[in-house]
Amino acid sequence: MHWTSRTYSSCVKDHCISPFPPPLSLATTILLSASMKKTDDDNKKVVAEIMARCFVPRLITTTSWEGFHFVGQEIRITEGMDCYGAVVWPSALVLCYFLETNVKHYNMVDKNVIEIGAGTGLVSIVASLLGAHVIATDLPELLGNLQYNISRNTKMKCKHLPQVKELSWGIALDENFPRSSNNFDYILAADVVYAHPFLEELLITFDHLCKETTVILWVMKFRLEKENNFVDRFKELFDLEEISSFPSLNIKLYKAMKKTRRSA
Repeated sequence: MHWTSRTYSSCVKDHCISPFPPPLSLATTILLSASMKKTDDDNKKVVAEIMARCFVPRLITTTSWEGFHFVGQEIRITEGMDCYGAVVWPSALVLCYFLETNVKHYNMVDKNVIEIGAGTGLVSIVASLLGAHVIATDLPELLGNLQYNISRNTKMKCKHLPQVKELSWGIALDENFPRSSNNFDYILAADVVYAHPFLEELLITFDHLCKETTVILWVMKFRLEKENNFVDRFKELFDLEEISSFPSLNIKLYKAMKKTRRSA
């Protein structure tokens, strides 16, 4: 007999089969447990490798900074503790690690890249060190520290000097980033979705900056239901693929591309 979902539902309704799957055998249970343990161990190993890229200065200096090792460089980042956007969050480390360790599949050399919500600039710095043409963007009040970090870590080290530009999500997009001149190969975003009231503007910004060939690499930490709702809204405009998951950090890394008329 060919079992369709309709046949199965009818049988369940008529009580001829149980609506619950049969219990797993002991051997299957052991195999699943071992697989889950291996996945969990692999996750913890990668997370440990990512976090090992951070270091603190041995000497106290007049300007406080955090250190990171990526692309064979020592990157020094000055943070601003009075603003969420001026702090290096774990999502940024995950994205930097991904860019560095996946250069064969996501080659940044000579690619046009824009980072939205660049914050301290760490992701933009790593993309620049990997050879990309980078535009790092954020709110006007964050640009001073962003420019400082990018300049001190890329000068005389990068193939292309990165730019820093203001970008307030959903505001003056046609004026500052006209669609006709948007030719981005990649959009990078780390931890841009959290408890702020501009999620719709963020979605509009993603859509405005994207062409059909643009690849979005987006890392997100899940904290509240708002994050799940945003992902659902995002899927209406973009084809979304989960590349990596880090359960111990509650972080996921996504690849997305704009939906074409055929796939919409």
